[in-house]
Amino acid sequence: MKVAVIGAGAAGFFAAIAAKENFPDARVIIYEKSTKVLSKVKVSGGGRCNVTHACFQIGELVKFYPRGSRFLKKAFSQFNTQHTVNWFEERGIALKTEKDGRMFPQSDSSQTIIDCLIGETERLGIAIKKQSSIAGIVLLENGFQLDFGLGNTIVVDKLIVATGGAPKLEGFNWLKQLGHHIEPPVPSLFTFNMPQEPVKKLMGTVAPQVRVKIQGSKLLAEGPLLITHWGMSGPAVLKLSAFGAKELAEKNYNFRIQVNWMNAASEEFLRRNLSSILEGNRNTKLTNLKMEGIPKRLWAFLLDKLELNPNQVCGELSKKKINRIINVLLNDEYQVSGKTTFKEEFVTCGGISLADVNPNTMQSRVVAHLYFAGEVLDVDGVTGGFNFQNAWTTGYIAGKLKS
Repeated sequence: MKVAVIGAGAAGFFAAIAAKENFPDARVIIYEKSTKVLSKVKVSGGGRCNVTHACFQIGELVKFYPRGSRFLKKAFSQFNTQHTVNWFEERGIALKTEKDGRMFPQSDSSQTIIDCLIGETERLGIAIKKQSSIAGIVLLENGFQLDFGLGNTIVVDKLIVATGGAPKLEGFNWLKQLGHHIEPPVPSLFTFNMPQEPVKKLMGTVAPQVRVKIQGSKLLAEGPLLITHWGMSGPAVLKLSAFGAKELAEKNYNFRIQVNWMNAASEEFLRRNLSSILEGNRNTKLTNLKMEGIPKRLWAFLLDKLELNPNQVCGELSKKKINRIINVLLNDEYQVSGKTTFKEEFVTCGGISLADVNPNTMQSRVVAHLYFAGEVLDVDGVTGGFNFQNAWTTGYIAGKLKS
């Protein structure tokens, strides 16, 4: 039996390894159109590789996927976070968990994961052919003829597609021609550009726990927020961009956001809390007031935005000024005009419609003996190791080659 895997990313490698382990006598070949393999693994997590996330309950795990949660719920019953941890540990790669739940190799180097995956392909005798771009696929009675151009063709019995996402719909044409429905791709996991907003001068400042809402929608997210030289980023923004990927694309990435800097549950709660702080610091200048969760640079910026005298003592604040402070802490507004995506870690929502794929086998419901794995599917997760977990899970299941 010949098995071809198209795409040498995380999902492709995992699918190829699973296929060879399940069918030791099969000839398994990975085809990659570029000169590099495992490119996203290399750059993930700042070069440390965010392998997965320490979320071990399937019901909770699926909540981190804006698209594909129901599909993955079935898939995770076969291979989930614990299986991923076990798989790498069985191959001598111990993972560690950071405070935010992200899991990395103890070496803090993505090369550890790359060496492990390449080592497994070498041990199992899996061939890797780079600079091999698919020009066409011909369906045969019991397999496929893959055309690589210039008369270079190969016939295989099973085909696993793990090509990742594509930025444009045309990138899926070759799969659409086989009869599959394609959900139009749009960017997911992007940061907010704010070219007209002075808040950019606070670049590098992190607010540890905020709530961000898209005005005129139900979209909101919580978590740390990072101010950058182009606007805003951090887990709260990235999560919001993922869950709002399609809606924000329709807005052409021009919209307003409201930031609740203290993630306060209500105005009443914040008012009581602020009153207590001000009462305990009656002789303290506003500029020296310490607000939990509000970095000093951000506090100074907000006072300037409100045109409040930073040298005024807290005990002299009028009710009107206190109300203005409460309002900016709860409902600070900014204009977003564009997005910035991470080039190497680019994630899209969209891809092969999940209605066309069996979640228990990853086999196409349209074409027999054709399987899908990874981001080529209309599945995407928020930042934190969830997209890799999708790759490991779907790759593992596809590699079973079950009909």
